[in-house]
Amino acid sequence: MEATAESNSWRDELASLVGDTGIRLNGDSIAGSAKPPSPSAEAADEEETAESLKDQIKGFAKAWGELAVELGRGCRDVVRQTILTDDSYIVKKTKRPLAEVSEKLRFLNEFLPEDRDPVHVWPVIFFVFIVALAVLSVNSKHENAISTVKKVSIHPPSGVRVLLPDGRYIAYHEIGVPADKARFSVIVPHVFLSSRFAGILGIKVSLLEEFGVRLIGYDLPGFGESDPHSNRSLDSSALDMSHLADSVGINGKFWVLGYSSGSLHAWAALKYIPDKIAGAAMLAPLVNPYDSSMTREEISSTWRNWTRRRRLLFYLARKFPKFLNYFYSRTFLSGKHGRIDKWLSLLLGKKDKDLIETSAFEKIWQRDVEESVRQNNPKPFIEEAMLQVSNWGFSLVDLQVQRKCPKKGIFPWLQFMYTQPECELTGYLGPIHIWQGMDDTVVPPSMTDYVGRVLPTANVHRLPEEGHFSYFSLCNECHREIFSTIFGSPQGMLYTVDNNNTVAKDDEAEETLFQTV
Repeated sequence: MEATAESNSWRDELASLVGDTGIRLNGDSIAGSAKPPSPSAEAADEEETAESLKDQIKGFAKAWGELAVELGRGCRDVVRQTILTDDSYIVKKTKRPLAEVSEKLRFLNEFLPEDRDPVHVWPVIFFVFIVALAVLSVNSKHENAISTVKKVSIHPPSGVRVLLPDGRYIAYHEIGVPADKARFSVIVPHVFLSSRFAGILGIKVSLLEEFGVRLIGYDLPGFGESDPHSNRSLDSSALDMSHLADSVGINGKFWVLGYSSGSLHAWAALKYIPDKIAGAAMLAPLVNPYDSSMTREEISSTWRNWTRRRRLLFYLARKFPKFLNYFYSRTFLSGKHGRIDKWLSLLLGKKDKDLIETSAFEKIWQRDVEESVRQNNPKPFIEEAMLQVSNWGFSLVDLQVQRKCPKKGIFPWLQFMYTQPECELTGYLGPIHIWQGMDDTVVPPSMTDYVGRVLPTANVHRLPEEGHFSYFSLCNECHREIFSTIFGSPQGMLYTVDNNNTVAKDDEAEETLFQTV
């Protein structure tokens, strides 16, 4: 009997350790009768497992909550013991003003329930008020952002196109006096994200008629309604301008006006077709920021005024131009309108910001952009960006007026024995006027300082407290001042055009400049 009790005891102990395995032991024999668990038992086990996991998550969250509460209490105690003591500097300075404010606002406690402590209630009310104000602010910003997004509209073709010798068409737009009554003809190559409609932004027709000016803007290759060019360069850009002048009936010379990045096409005209240019008016002219003739200080001052994103775009245009397609397709080629400073990564001053936020500027800018991206092709924009930072094929130093005399040698010496050696002037001999805003961060004044250094005959007009857009755009008095500087007193339009007399006057002015130099 004792042996049987002992046997049962160790079996019971083993069963308590192992659990019910489905094996039943009868006496000294072992018989395996493993029964599969029923579906109801499995479901119960899964439910117990799920409940245990759920309880663990609840316990974990509860523990974290308790830790957060204890941490808050600890921080509160630290603040009370260090900052909110009677001897602390903050309490000494704010105790009296806070007491006065609390005394004045004590009447608000009358609106609280009697069983509520104002010390606990008012912080809760203040916190809820701040949260509600933040939610309303976010919702209002979201609604404004949705309402102000405007899609780009493509208008029916409206440009007048002329055929170039290479078979391409170029579109142009002119305002002012007719060709047969024009006293002065001005051709304006547009800036990067623009079109033939830009011209002089906001210029009044009455002012053009007062000075007898015919203003012509044209679409660069691939922009607007102009055909793309398979091998663009500044040389080809100058030839396009020359062919356009011949096609629209400009007799004699014409003025070229370059603004911002459009100035590189004006510089090219002074280099490659100087005989057709009567003069140049440059407003915040862009030069190649990688030009080797710039000093280290000029380069540093230029790059320092640009945003990091704009520096990156210049670097990509010079090294990896194909990557520009990624940025352009998400800004002005996205099919939606946007701000000019955001799209082109510009850092603007207060005057420029106030101007671009006006409805008049926004209306002109959006219409200009819609025409510029008409072809929805990033290639012309990439080519234009590359032209700004690549090798131009010339330097502004080449436009400097210099005296070129015969070289020394036996033949020049023999020629000197019989005739006086003749020296000729090289470079661009016509007048160059430059207007530069001193608060301009798009084309910094350091670029104009460089131009003034390499072209000492250029007339530089520095404009204090003016930015990149503020002087040139939507300013009738500014436009009048520009015309008065380059054309003199207004004389109105011509009613009888004497081409020979006009050409003779141009030759006389050039001879006068030659003698002066």
